[in-house]
Order: sequence, then structure tokens, then C-alpha cells
Amino acid sequence: MRTEAFELSLDEARDYPQIWRLLLGCLLIIFIYLSGAAFLIGVTIGAAGAIDPAYTTNVTAALMRITSSAQGYGGIDTPLATLIVLGTFLGFFIGPLLAAAALHFRGPGSLFGEWEDWLEGFTTALVVLVPVYAVVVGLAFWLDPPNPGLPFNRWLLLLPLAVPLIFVQTAAEELVFRGYLQQQLAARFRARWIWMGLPALIFAALHWMPSAEANLPLVLLGALVFGLLAADLTAQTGNLGAAMGLHFGNNLVALLGVATADTITGLALFVTPTPVSETGVQSISILISVTLMVLVWWLVRRRLTR
Repeated sequence: MRTEAFELSLDEARDYPQIWRLLLGCLLIIFIYLSGAAFLIGVTIGAAGAIDPAYTTNVTAALMRITSSAQGYGGIDTPLATLIVLGTFLGFFIGPLLAAAALHFRGPGSLFGEWEDWLEGFTTALVVLVPVYAVVVGLAFWLDPPNPGLPFNRWLLLLPLAVPLIFVQTAAEELVFRGYLQQQLAARFRARWIWMGLPALIFAALHWMPSAEANLPLVLLGALVFGLLAADLTAQTGNLGAAMGLHFGNNLVALLGVATADTITGLALFVTPTPVSETGVQSISILISVTLMVLVWWLVRRRLTR
């Protein structure tokens, strides 16, 4: 049974629910993302060369690190490479907004939801997540202290740039998967496995990480579970606030706090002593993270729907 809030959020999506529009919209999002990424890389290389030709070498090295990581050879372990990756999500953020407007004649508000409701969901998710994660991270420090990452002073200097970019990255993914895709599919189909399941499966597939090796199934499971939990929060509240808050808080900890070795560690203050591919301790850690996310989801859901 779909909630009244979710049904109301689909009003504009129902006006033009044709699948061909959705497919074209997805192609438009991909095109804007790739074009934006290419533009960002080109501008970064050009700006580096204009400031100091030596900087071009640093940018090229960062791009090579990103490419190597995508092929399964280690993680993204420098601040510049991490910032470039996060910056590419600007196109992913703009894409669904343009696709919804151009192909379904929808305004941005129809994707996000009502501002007051969005803000309540976003802040509630953070208020619930922060203390739970703080306790768990504290226990992790006591049981298995992580290795130092960035020097504290440099980490502080990068925060004003890193935090907004992490928000853009997480908001972009929620706009695409729990906003545009979920809403347009729900406007066309009643089956929950379609409008909740398909976006979550695509979301999980995009988290394919060859460097995880034997732990890859657990990594994909974690992404799938998160996608389903975020989809449920969106369906319960009729807006993206809670899903965005959950995603943003989780990625702040994972990218800026304690990052898993051989993943995206370039902006992290600490890095786990074991890489993502190591079975045993790391496998258990992934399962604990999934369980923790389910707990946070339950608490947020209960608080917003009581």
C-alpha cells in the first residue's frame, strides 16, 4: 500500500509517464554527466597549466589514479583525484533536473518534494545517524585503531570544498535513483519490485568495485540494501529529504572520517588498516555497516512516520 504522501509526490510524474520518455531521460542524464565530467577535467587541466605548468603533471597523475582504480587496481588515494571524482557529479545532479523538465515538463520541486518536508527529513536523518555512527566509530577506534590519513591541518583546509561536493554527489545519486527513476516508474507501474527494485539494482550495479575481490558480493549487497532503504524512506515521506540526509551522513563518515583502504581515501582523516578486499575482519565490517544502516533506517522511519 503506497502512502498518501508518496501518491501526491507523483502528481507531475503522472502527466507524462511514457517509458520512451524515461529512457530518453536516462540517456540525457548519461550524456550530461559524461559531458560535464569531460568539461571539468579539461578546465582543471587548463587552469593548472595556466597557474603553473608543473600542476598539469599533478592533475594528469590524479586522472591516471582514477582510471587505475576504476580498473580494479587500488583506490583513489589523493585529495585531488577524490575532488575530481566528486566534482564530476555536478553533471549527474543537473541531469535529472533537465531530463524531468525537458521530457516530463516537471519542475525541480516535484523531484525534491515540499521544502519544509524535505528539510525535516534531511535533518532527522542526520540527527539520528550522527550519534549512532559516533558510538560505532568510537568502538572501532578502541578495538582496531585505524591508520592516519590526511594531516589534520590539511584536512581542515579541504573541508570547505569537500563537504559541498559530497553533498552534490549524494544528492545527485538520490535525484537520479530515488527521485527521477523511482517517481517515473511509480507513475507508470504499481508493482513495488519495479519502482523500488529496479532503481536499487541499478544503483548497486554502479558500485561494482573490482578491487573488493572476494568481498565484492558483500559490497554490492550493501549498496542494494541502502538503495532499498532509501527508496522506502522516499515512499514513506513523499520527498527525498530523509534519503538524502542518510546518504550524505553516511558518505561524510566514509569519505572524510574513516575510509576503507583501497577505496576512496584521498580526503579521509583516517584509513582502516585492512583493505576492502581482505576477507575475515573486513567482511564482518561490511556486514556490520549494512546492519548499522538498517538500524538507522528503522529509527529515521519510525521518527518520521509516527
